[in-house]
Amino acid sequence: MQLSMWTYPWDIQDIGLETVERDLVERAGLNMISLATSYHAGRFLQPRSPHRKAYFPEDGTIYFKPTAARWASLAIQPKVADVIAQGGDVLGNLVRRRDAGGLGVSCWTVCLHNTRLGMLHPQAVTRNAFGDANYYNLCPSHPDARAYVRALVADISHGYRPDRIELESPSFMGFAHEYHHEKDGVGLTPEDDFLLSLCFCPACLARAASADIDGEATRKLVRQWIAETCERAVPKRRFPGFPISGLDTFLPWPELHAYLIWRFEPVTSLVAELREAAHPGTRVVIIDLKDGWLGGCDLEALGKVCDGAILCAYDMQAGDVASLMAAGRAALGPEKFLGTGYRLFYPEMAGPEVLAAKVKPAKAPDIDGINFYNYGLVPAARLDWIGAALSA
Repeated sequence: MQLSMWTYPWDIQDIGLETVERDLVERAGLNMISLATSYHAGRFLQPRSPHRKAYFPEDGTIYFKPTAARWASLAIQPKVADVIAQGGDVLGNLVRRRDAGGLGVSCWTVCLHNTRLGMLHPQAVTRNAFGDANYYNLCPSHPDARAYVRALVADISHGYRPDRIELESPSFMGFAHEYHHEKDGVGLTPEDDFLLSLCFCPACLARAASADIDGEATRKLVRQWIAETCERAVPKRRFPGFPISGLDTFLPWPELHAYLIWRFEPVTSLVAELREAAHPGTRVVIIDLKDGWLGGCDLEALGKVCDGAILCAYDMQAGDVASLMAAGRAALGPEKFLGTGYRLFYPEMAGPEVLAAKVKPAKAPDIDGINFYNYGLVPAARLDWIGAALSA
Protein backbone atom coordinates (compact mmCIF):
# COMPACT_ATOMS: atom_id res chain seq x y z
CA MET A 1 0.00 0.00 0.00
CA GLN A 2 1.21 3.48 -0.90
CA LEU A 3 1.04 5.64 2.25
CA SER A 4 1.74 9.28 1.50
CA MET A 5 1.43 12.83 2.80
CA TRP A 6 0.65 15.91 0.77
CA THR A 7 3.56 18.30 1.34
CA TYR A 8 4.61 21.75 0.13
CA PRO A 9 8.16 22.32 -1.09
CA TRP A 10 8.57 25.43 1.07
CA ASP A 11 7.93 23.32 4.18
CA ILE A 12 10.75 20.98 3.17
CA GLN A 13 13.00 23.98 2.64
CA ASP A 14 12.06 25.49 6.02
CA ILE A 15 12.15 22.33 8.12
CA GLY A 16 14.85 20.37 6.27
CA LEU A 17 14.57 17.34 4.04
CA GLU A 18 16.12 14.90 6.50
CA THR A 19 13.73 15.98 9.25
CA VAL A 20 10.74 15.69 6.92
CA GLU A 21 11.76 12.19 5.83
CA ARG A 22 12.31 11.11 9.42
CA ASP A 23 8.91 12.48 10.43
CA LEU A 24 7.11 10.73 7.61
CA VAL A 25 8.81 7.37 8.04
CA GLU A 26 9.42 7.08 11.78
CA ARG A 27 6.53 9.06 13.24
CA ALA A 28 3.79 8.65 10.64
CA GLY A 29 4.76 5.27 9.22
CA LEU A 30 4.55 6.40 5.59
CA ASN A 31 6.47 5.22 2.54
CA MET A 32 5.82 8.06 0.05
CA ILE A 33 5.67 11.83 -0.16
CA SER A 34 3.21 13.73 -2.38
CA LEU A 35 4.97 16.96 -3.30
CA ALA A 36 3.13 19.98 -4.69
CA THR A 37 4.63 20.52 -8.14
CA SER A 38 2.07 23.05 -9.42
CA TYR A 39 0.00 25.10 -7.02
CA HIS A 40 -2.26 28.10 -6.46
CA ALA A 41 -2.31 31.06 -4.08
CA GLY A 42 -3.47 31.06 -0.48
CA ARG A 43 -2.68 32.11 3.05
CA PHE A 44 -1.37 29.29 5.20
CA LEU A 45 -0.81 29.09 8.93
CA GLN A 46 2.59 27.41 9.31
CA PRO A 47 2.80 25.68 12.71
CA ARG A 48 5.92 23.71 11.81
CA SER A 49 8.11 26.33 10.17
CA PRO A 50 10.97 27.75 12.26
CA HIS A 51 11.01 30.88 10.07
CA ARG A 52 7.38 32.07 9.89
CA LYS A 53 3.86 31.37 11.03
CA ALA A 54 1.99 32.71 7.98
CA TYR A 55 2.86 32.16 4.33
CA PHE A 56 1.41 33.47 1.07
CA PRO A 57 2.68 31.27 -1.79
CA GLU A 58 2.99 32.71 -5.26
CA ASP A 59 -0.11 32.24 -7.33
CA GLY A 60 -0.17 29.70 -10.13
CA THR A 61 3.48 28.71 -10.22
CA ILE A 62 5.36 25.44 -10.69
CA TYR A 63 7.76 23.86 -8.22
CA PHE A 64 10.21 22.09 -10.50
CA LYS A 65 12.73 22.97 -13.19
CA PRO A 66 10.98 22.86 -16.60
CA THR A 67 12.48 21.67 -19.87
CA ALA A 68 12.37 24.71 -22.16
CA ALA A 69 11.87 22.72 -25.36
CA ARG A 70 8.56 21.29 -24.13
CA TRP A 71 7.11 24.79 -23.76
CA ALA A 72 8.64 26.63 -26.70
CA SER A 73 5.56 26.75 -28.94
CA LEU A 74 2.82 27.10 -26.30
CA ALA A 75 0.67 30.18 -25.74
CA ILE A 76 0.48 29.59 -21.96
CA GLN A 77 3.85 29.51 -20.23
CA PRO A 78 4.68 28.38 -16.68
CA LYS A 79 6.49 30.41 -14.04
CA VAL A 80 8.94 28.71 -11.69
CA ALA A 81 8.20 29.71 -8.10
CA ASP A 82 10.84 31.95 -6.56
CA VAL A 83 11.36 29.47 -3.69
CA ILE A 84 12.56 26.91 -6.25
CA ALA A 85 14.50 29.33 -8.45
CA GLN A 86 16.32 30.66 -5.38
CA GLY A 87 16.18 27.73 -2.97
CA GLY A 88 16.88 24.70 -5.15
CA ASP A 89 15.10 21.82 -6.84
CA VAL A 90 13.22 20.06 -4.05
CA LEU A 91 11.62 17.52 -6.40
CA GLY A 92 14.98 16.61 -7.89
CA ASN A 93 16.40 16.03 -4.42
CA LEU A 94 13.48 13.79 -3.47
CA VAL A 95 13.86 11.70 -6.62
CA ARG A 96 17.58 11.25 -6.03
CA ARG A 97 16.95 10.14 -2.46
CA ARG A 98 14.23 7.77 -3.64
CA ASP A 99 16.66 6.18 -6.09
CA ALA A 100 19.00 5.63 -3.15
CA GLY A 101 16.31 3.77 -1.22
CA GLY A 102 14.26 6.62 0.24
CA LEU A 103 10.59 7.50 0.14
CA GLY A 104 8.53 7.00 -2.99
CA VAL A 105 7.75 10.23 -4.84
CA SER A 106 4.34 11.36 -6.02
CA CYS A 107 3.77 14.70 -7.76
CA TRP A 108 0.66 16.51 -6.54
CA THR A 109 -0.18 18.59 -9.59
CA VAL A 110 -2.82 21.31 -9.77
CA CYS A 111 -3.97 21.43 -13.39
CA LEU A 112 -6.57 24.07 -14.29
CA HIS A 113 -6.97 25.99 -11.03
CA ASN A 114 -4.68 28.92 -11.81
CA THR A 115 -5.71 32.54 -11.27
CA ARG A 116 -2.37 33.99 -12.39
CA LEU A 117 -2.63 32.28 -15.75
CA GLY A 118 -6.35 32.99 -16.00
CA MET A 119 -5.69 36.71 -15.63
CA LEU A 120 -2.95 36.54 -18.25
CA HIS A 121 -5.04 34.43 -20.64
CA PRO A 122 -8.72 35.36 -20.17
CA GLN A 123 -9.60 33.71 -23.48
CA ALA A 124 -8.83 30.34 -21.90
CA VAL A 125 -10.94 30.50 -18.72
CA THR A 126 -14.41 29.19 -17.96
CA ARG A 127 -17.32 31.61 -18.35
CA ASN A 128 -20.82 31.49 -16.91
CA ALA A 129 -24.09 31.91 -18.78
CA PHE A 130 -23.64 35.69 -18.75
CA GLY A 131 -20.14 35.44 -20.22
CA ASP A 132 -18.44 36.44 -16.96
CA ALA A 133 -14.95 35.03 -16.59
CA ASN A 134 -13.94 32.68 -13.76
CA TYR A 135 -10.29 33.73 -13.76
CA TYR A 136 -9.32 30.99 -11.30
CA ASN A 137 -10.31 28.17 -13.67
CA LEU A 138 -8.70 27.50 -17.04
CA CYS A 139 -11.27 25.70 -19.18
CA PRO A 140 -10.75 22.00 -20.01
CA SER A 141 -12.28 22.66 -23.44
CA HIS A 142 -9.84 25.38 -24.46
CA PRO A 143 -6.94 24.17 -26.66
CA ASP A 144 -4.38 26.44 -24.97
CA ALA A 145 -5.36 25.26 -21.51
CA ARG A 146 -5.21 21.62 -22.59
CA ALA A 147 -1.80 22.12 -24.18
CA TYR A 148 -0.52 23.76 -21.00
CA VAL A 149 -1.56 20.85 -18.78
CA ARG A 150 -0.22 18.26 -21.25
CA ALA A 151 3.17 19.95 -21.18
CA LEU A 152 3.03 20.20 -17.40
CA VAL A 153 2.44 16.48 -16.91
CA ALA A 154 4.86 15.43 -19.65
CA ASP A 155 7.62 17.65 -18.27
CA ILE A 156 7.26 16.39 -14.70
CA SER A 157 6.97 12.76 -15.71
CA HIS A 158 9.73 12.53 -18.30
CA GLY A 159 12.03 14.96 -16.55
CA TYR A 160 11.87 13.47 -13.05
CA ARG A 161 10.29 10.00 -13.39
CA PRO A 162 8.15 10.16 -10.22
CA ASP A 163 6.30 7.04 -9.14
CA ARG A 164 2.96 8.80 -9.46
CA ILE A 165 1.32 12.02 -10.61
CA GLU A 166 -1.83 13.11 -8.78
CA LEU A 167 -4.06 15.32 -10.92
CA GLU A 168 -5.98 17.96 -8.99
CA SER A 169 -8.58 20.12 -10.80
CA PRO A 170 -8.35 18.77 -14.37
CA SER A 171 -12.02 19.81 -14.48
CA PHE A 172 -14.62 22.55 -14.14
CA MET A 173 -14.58 24.27 -10.76
CA GLY A 174 -17.49 25.47 -8.66
CA PHE A 175 -18.54 29.11 -8.54
CA ALA A 176 -17.90 29.33 -4.78
CA HIS A 177 -14.23 28.48 -4.37
CA GLU A 178 -12.91 30.79 -1.65
CA TYR A 179 -11.61 33.38 -4.08
CA HIS A 180 -10.15 36.48 -2.43
CA HIS A 181 -12.92 38.20 -0.41
CA GLU A 182 -15.85 36.44 -2.06
CA LYS A 183 -19.14 38.28 -1.64
CA ASP A 184 -22.61 36.75 -1.93
CA GLY A 185 -25.44 38.84 -0.53
CA VAL A 186 -28.13 36.81 -2.29
CA GLY A 187 -27.65 33.53 -0.46
CA LEU A 188 -26.94 31.03 -3.23
CA THR A 189 -28.46 27.56 -2.94
CA PRO A 190 -26.51 24.45 -4.02
CA GLU A 191 -28.23 24.45 -7.40
CA ASP A 192 -27.53 28.16 -7.86
CA ASP A 193 -23.84 27.56 -7.27
CA PHE A 194 -23.89 24.67 -9.74
CA LEU A 195 -25.65 26.70 -12.43
CA LEU A 196 -23.18 29.57 -12.00
CA SER A 197 -20.31 27.09 -12.39
CA LEU A 198 -21.50 25.81 -15.78
CA CYS A 199 -19.18 26.96 -18.54
CA PHE A 200 -20.46 28.44 -21.78
CA CYS A 201 -17.21 29.87 -23.12
CA PRO A 202 -16.71 29.81 -26.90
CA ALA A 203 -14.51 26.72 -26.64
CA CYS A 204 -17.17 24.78 -24.72
CA LEU A 205 -19.97 25.88 -27.06
CA ALA A 206 -17.92 24.89 -30.12
CA ARG A 207 -16.87 21.56 -28.64
CA ALA A 208 -20.46 20.79 -27.65
CA ALA A 209 -21.74 21.75 -31.11
CA SER A 210 -19.30 19.30 -32.69
CA ALA A 211 -21.03 16.63 -30.60
CA ASP A 212 -24.47 17.86 -31.80
CA ILE A 213 -25.26 19.44 -28.42
CA ASP A 214 -27.09 22.79 -28.41
CA GLY A 215 -25.14 24.68 -25.79
CA GLU A 216 -26.59 28.05 -26.75
CA ALA A 217 -30.15 26.99 -25.88
CA THR A 218 -28.87 25.67 -22.58
CA ARG A 219 -27.00 28.91 -21.89
CA LYS A 220 -30.21 30.94 -22.36
CA LEU A 221 -32.15 28.73 -19.93
CA VAL A 222 -29.42 28.82 -17.30
CA ARG A 223 -29.06 32.58 -17.72
CA GLN A 224 -32.81 32.97 -17.11
CA TRP A 225 -32.68 30.86 -13.94
CA ILE A 226 -29.70 32.77 -12.56
CA ALA A 227 -31.44 36.08 -13.27
CA GLU A 228 -34.53 34.88 -11.40
CA THR A 229 -32.34 33.87 -8.44
CA CYS A 230 -30.86 37.35 -8.31
CA GLU A 231 -34.32 38.97 -8.29
CA ARG A 232 -35.63 37.08 -5.24
CA ALA A 233 -35.83 38.93 -1.95
CA VAL A 234 -34.67 35.80 -0.12
CA PRO A 235 -33.24 32.49 -1.36
CA LYS A 236 -35.64 29.81 -2.58
CA ARG A 237 -34.76 26.29 -3.56
CA ARG A 238 -35.59 25.58 -7.20
CA PHE A 239 -34.55 21.92 -6.80
CA PRO A 240 -34.74 21.00 -3.08
CA GLY A 241 -33.34 17.52 -3.66
CA PHE A 242 -30.17 18.75 -5.37
CA PRO A 243 -27.36 17.59 -5.39
CA ILE A 244 -28.51 14.24 -4.00
CA SER A 245 -30.83 13.87 -6.98
CA GLY A 246 -27.86 14.24 -9.34
CA LEU A 247 -28.19 15.07 -13.00
CA ASP A 248 -31.62 13.38 -13.13
CA THR A 249 -32.81 16.66 -11.61
CA PHE A 250 -32.59 18.18 -15.07
CA LEU A 251 -34.30 15.45 -17.12
CA PRO A 252 -37.40 17.62 -17.72
CA TRP A 253 -35.14 19.96 -19.74
CA PRO A 254 -33.63 17.65 -22.39
CA GLU A 255 -31.23 20.18 -23.93
CA LEU A 256 -29.84 21.14 -20.52
CA HIS A 257 -29.54 17.51 -19.47
CA ALA A 258 -27.73 16.64 -22.69
CA TYR A 259 -25.28 19.51 -22.15
CA LEU A 260 -24.57 18.35 -18.61
CA ILE A 261 -23.90 14.81 -19.81
CA TRP A 262 -21.63 16.16 -22.57
CA ARG A 263 -19.74 18.19 -19.95
CA PHE A 264 -17.94 15.02 -18.84
CA GLU A 265 -16.27 14.72 -22.25
CA PRO A 266 -13.73 17.58 -22.04
CA VAL A 267 -12.55 16.38 -18.64
CA THR A 268 -12.33 12.70 -19.57
CA SER A 269 -10.56 13.35 -22.86
CA LEU A 270 -8.10 15.74 -21.18
CA VAL A 271 -7.18 13.15 -18.55
CA ALA A 272 -6.74 10.59 -21.34
CA GLU A 273 -4.30 12.97 -23.04
CA LEU A 274 -2.42 13.46 -19.78
CA ARG A 275 -2.02 9.72 -19.32
CA GLU A 276 -0.72 9.49 -22.89
CA ALA A 277 1.69 12.41 -22.36
CA ALA A 278 3.17 10.96 -19.17
CA HIS A 279 6.07 8.53 -19.05
CA PRO A 280 4.82 4.92 -19.08
CA GLY A 281 6.58 4.27 -15.78
CA THR A 282 4.68 7.01 -13.95
CA ARG A 283 1.22 6.15 -12.66
CA VAL A 284 -1.33 8.91 -13.37
CA VAL A 285 -4.28 9.18 -10.96
CA ILE A 286 -6.92 11.82 -10.30
CA ILE A 287 -7.79 13.39 -6.97
CA ASP A 288 -11.58 13.43 -6.74
CA LEU A 289 -14.33 14.23 -4.28
CA LYS A 290 -17.55 12.39 -3.44
CA ASP A 291 -19.56 14.69 -5.71
CA GLY A 292 -16.91 15.10 -8.37
CA TRP A 293 -19.62 14.92 -11.05
CA LEU A 294 -20.48 18.51 -10.16
CA GLY A 295 -17.17 19.51 -11.78
CA GLY A 296 -17.52 17.23 -14.80
CA CYS A 297 -15.74 14.16 -13.39
CA ASP A 298 -17.24 10.80 -14.37
CA LEU A 299 -15.22 8.42 -12.22
CA GLU A 300 -16.09 5.33 -14.23
CA ALA A 301 -15.09 7.00 -17.50
CA LEU A 302 -11.95 8.47 -15.97
CA GLY A 303 -10.93 5.07 -14.64
CA LYS A 304 -10.81 3.79 -18.19
CA VAL A 305 -8.34 6.44 -19.35
CA CYS A 306 -5.97 6.82 -16.37
CA ASP A 307 -4.49 4.60 -13.67
CA GLY A 308 -6.96 5.25 -10.88
CA ALA A 309 -8.11 7.74 -8.27
CA ILE A 310 -7.59 9.12 -4.79
CA LEU A 311 -11.02 9.84 -3.31
CA CYS A 312 -10.98 12.45 -0.55
CA ALA A 313 -12.93 11.44 2.55
CA TYR A 314 -13.12 14.99 3.88
CA ASP A 315 -15.90 15.77 6.38
CA MET A 316 -17.01 12.13 6.43
CA GLN A 317 -17.81 9.80 9.28
CA ALA A 318 -16.11 6.41 9.46
CA GLY A 319 -19.13 4.59 8.07
CA ASP A 320 -19.30 6.91 5.09
CA VAL A 321 -15.68 6.17 4.21
CA ALA A 322 -16.50 2.50 3.65
CA SER A 323 -19.33 3.48 1.30
CA LEU A 324 -17.08 5.92 -0.57
CA MET A 325 -14.43 3.25 -1.11
CA ALA A 326 -16.98 0.65 -2.21
CA ALA A 327 -18.47 3.04 -4.75
CA GLY A 328 -14.99 3.97 -5.96
CA ARG A 329 -13.96 0.37 -6.46
CA ALA A 330 -17.20 -0.39 -8.30
CA ALA A 331 -16.64 2.57 -10.63
CA LEU A 332 -12.95 1.93 -11.28
CA GLY A 333 -12.98 -1.87 -11.48
CA PRO A 334 -10.62 -4.29 -9.75
CA GLU A 335 -7.40 -3.45 -11.61
CA LYS A 336 -7.13 0.31 -11.08
CA PHE A 337 -5.42 2.14 -8.22
CA LEU A 338 -7.84 3.25 -5.51
CA GLY A 339 -6.75 5.40 -2.62
CA THR A 340 -8.35 7.73 -0.14
CA GLY A 341 -7.34 11.04 1.39
CA TYR A 342 -7.82 12.42 4.90
CA ARG A 343 -7.57 16.00 6.11
CA LEU A 344 -5.93 16.33 9.52
CA PHE A 345 -7.55 19.65 10.41
CA TYR A 346 -9.21 20.33 13.75
CA PRO A 347 -12.09 19.89 14.60
CA GLU A 348 -12.63 17.48 11.70
CA MET A 349 -9.93 15.32 13.29
CA ALA A 350 -10.49 16.01 16.98
CA GLY A 351 -8.14 13.32 18.25
CA PRO A 352 -6.19 10.16 17.39
CA GLU A 353 -9.19 7.91 17.98
CA VAL A 354 -11.23 9.82 15.39
CA LEU A 355 -8.50 9.44 12.77
CA ALA A 356 -8.06 5.74 13.59
CA ALA A 357 -11.77 5.08 13.13
CA LYS A 358 -11.86 6.88 9.79
CA VAL A 359 -8.68 5.22 8.50
CA LYS A 360 -9.81 1.71 9.40
CA PRO A 361 -12.14 1.27 6.35
CA ALA A 362 -9.30 2.35 4.04
CA LYS A 363 -7.08 -0.47 5.26
CA ALA A 364 -9.22 -3.02 3.43
CA PRO A 365 -7.40 -5.43 1.05
CA ASP A 366 -8.82 -3.83 -2.11
CA ILE A 367 -7.60 -0.30 -1.20
CA ASP A 368 -4.20 0.61 -2.64
CA GLY A 369 -3.22 3.82 -0.90
CA ILE A 370 -3.89 6.48 1.73
CA ASN A 371 -2.89 10.15 1.63
CA PHE A 372 -2.91 12.64 4.49
CA TYR A 373 -3.28 16.44 4.29
CA ASN A 374 -0.98 18.25 5.03
CA TYR A 375 2.52 17.98 6.49
CA GLY A 376 3.28 21.67 7.10
CA LEU A 377 -0.23 22.79 8.05
CA VAL A 378 -0.74 20.70 11.19
CA PRO A 379 1.12 20.39 14.50
CA ALA A 380 3.83 17.73 14.58
CA ALA A 381 1.91 15.74 17.18
CA ARG A 382 -0.68 14.74 14.58
CA LEU A 383 2.00 12.80 12.72
CA ASP A 384 1.92 10.41 15.66
CA TRP A 385 -1.84 10.06 15.19
CA ILE A 386 -1.18 8.79 11.66
CA GLY A 387 1.35 6.26 12.88
CA ALA A 388 -1.05 4.98 15.51
CA ALA A 389 -3.95 4.76 13.06
CA LEU A 390 -1.94 2.83 10.49
CA SER A 391 -0.48 0.39 13.02
CA ALA A 392 -3.75 -0.25 14.90
